[in-house]
Amino acid sequence: MNNNLQRPHRRSVRLTGYDYSQAGAYFITTCVQDRILLFGEAVDGEMRLNEYGEIVRREWERTGKIRQDVGIDAFVIMPNHFHGIIVIDPGRGTLQRAPTTERFGKPTSNTIPTIVRLFKSTTTRQIDFARVKGTHLTRQ
Repeated sequence: MNNNLQRPHRRSVRLTGYDYSQAGAYFITTCVQDRILLFGEAVDGEMRLNEYGEIVRREWERTGKIRQDVGIDAFVIMPNHFHGIIVIDPGRGTLQRAPTTERFGKPTSNTIPTIVRLFKSTTTRQIDFARVKGTHLTRQ
């Protein structure tokens, strides 16, 4: 069955033609597929990360360290989603590049779509590996 029939279509909030490599702070949200409570649990108003939530935390912090013109600001990990602020500051690095918009199939480094895509794929791979390894198999 087509999973799209089960969920209402969500309109993209991206600005058409906007250059997401421009300097600035960008608020992002990512959700776990099917909104499974995967990253931990909220107990008495406090988020307790499990192994998978710790993977998300580590990779988010690493995101700001491995990219020359990118920093991270405040973030919060919830049981089935993540919010964070990415700061793009081309002055942090040594190279300046001409502003370009990212085109489908042609990733451009240090743009919001590329940063988010790499963050999501890295965390997904690590969580999938941990699940196969059997270190934490419970699904809610």
